[in-house]
Amino acid sequence: MGHKALLVALVLSWAVPASAQKLHVKIIDRQNNQTDYTFVVPGHWYSNSYANVNCNGGNANVNCGSSTSASGTVMPAQEVSFNVFGATLALRLPDGRVAIVNCKSKFKERFAGPAGNHRSCRVPLNNHIVAQFHGDKAKLIWPVSLDGKKKTSETYKILGVFGKAKHASDKKK
Repeated sequence: MGHKALLVALVLSWAVPASAQKLHVKIIDRQNNQTDYTFVVPGHWYSNSYANVNCNGGNANVNCGSSTSASGTVMPAQEVSFNVFGATLALRLPDGRVAIVNCKSKFKERFAGPAGNHRSCRVPLNNHIVAQFHGDKAKLIWPVSLDGKKKTSETYKILGVFGKAKHASDKKK
């Protein structure tokens, strides 16, 4: 019985890291070209805000006081040191980082000669999508029906992940 429990624990410990991470992301830049080009990581804004509201009430009176604070920083555009072709997207992750992903045209046998054996990558038309990250791949998923139930997807290669903008109050550890 002890060996069986150990085996189950080992299988579960291997399965968790092997699973993909699904995140809601926003496309903040896109380029699509069938010739080589240099992709520039767009500048982006990262902000934090906090609001606090306190209300005290009596029989017929309510008094409320509030405070709010906001801070933000901007990350300037950065030129990436590699050339790409096909569809390249900049995805803003929920934590403020930016992932650059690229998809080259796919081979698909059609018996129509060399030019007819490729199809362009599918590119989302909307900017709010789901990305499933696994290793160096990102499977992008987006709705293609009015009710949002039918979805399509395309797998992109992750070219790089850029850190979120740093705020002056962020301390180095």
